[in-house]
Amino acid sequence: MSLEASSPAVPSFESRVHGTLLGGALGDALGYAVEFDRLDAIRARYGSAGLASFDQLDDVGQFSDDTQMTLYTVDGLVDALEWANDGVAADEIACLWLAYLRWLATQDVAVSPSAPVPQPRWIDGQEVLRRRRAPGNTCLSGLASGDMGTVARPVNPDSKGCGTVMRSAPFGLVPHISREAVYKLSSDAASLTHGHPSARLSAAAFSLMIQNIVAGSDVRTAAIDALDYVNGLPTKVPELGDRLEAALRLSSEPAPLSPETLVTALGEGWVAEEALAVGLYAVLATQCSEPTEHFRKAIAVAINHSGDSDSTGSIAGNILGAYYGETALPAEWLGALEGTEVIRGMADRLLAVTTG
Repeated sequence: MSLEASSPAVPSFESRVHGTLLGGALGDALGYAVEFDRLDAIRARYGSAGLASFDQLDDVGQFSDDTQMTLYTVDGLVDALEWANDGVAADEIACLWLAYLRWLATQDVAVSPSAPVPQPRWIDGQEVLRRRRAPGNTCLSGLASGDMGTVARPVNPDSKGCGTVMRSAPFGLVPHISREAVYKLSSDAASLTHGHPSARLSAAAFSLMIQNIVAGSDVRTAAIDALDYVNGLPTKVPELGDRLEAALRLSSEPAPLSPETLVTALGEGWVAEEALAVGLYAVLATQCSEPTEHFRKAIAVAINHSGDSDSTGSIAGNILGAYYGETALPAEWLGALEGTEVIRGMADRLLAVTTG
């Protein structure tokens, strides 16, 4: 089966939602184990093929701030949708800001007195989400400022770190909304912490990819359509187009790039457009006929490099989970991952407010 063709077994929407969130957590957890290691250190510890399975880890698979913030993105959307379902208009971005502030409260960070104190929700009581897992400095500082960043008045105006794109898959999981709405939600939410246009538009491109995939598109077409959309916006970010076009082109080569060539061509993933390009490339360059094998191969490519392995792994896992649904996720990997019941709980909460 090719990702340029339709999947023979079309997953349900429910399976895609669970697959997106769990798949992202699996890629995040494997990548987090090597996030700050150079390639030679990864190979020295795990062998020439690098880290490729949870059974190579010494302990349970621990996900990072990437999955934490993704789940808090889900909760912010659920909060807004709960108000809407009750017939009360709610500011979606304010709900997301309050959700991220509740995440910040789990990270033992001093917050400006001007920041609101949100009311606690179910997610805040989940101990597995209260562990500090190398959170991004820009996310911390942007939220701790107490200012609600906007596109016009962003906090951290020059930051283009990948802390926006790695948390943005859930915007593509809200059914029955336009791509313009997905773009606005993800772009405005990115501005809560990061101000550089690439941070916003990379997050939007990723959300639109997920929306396209959930609607039935193959991954390559989904990526091309998302790139065409952001390229048509008044704000131009040439580096985003350059990286995604390179990922699409290079993924057509007969064999995956070496990790060294990968980071030379697409970057290490520390900034938004690079993380998205590496995650997308890993998915497209490893396609094969068996979904679970594809998932394993893609995550291995996404994380074994000298870069931001948890974010690139998380993005690849989100994409594959959205495409195949949760049946593609290796059962033994899920068994080795922490907090699966919490991830499923947040998926079910999103489904409850969107599908009834």
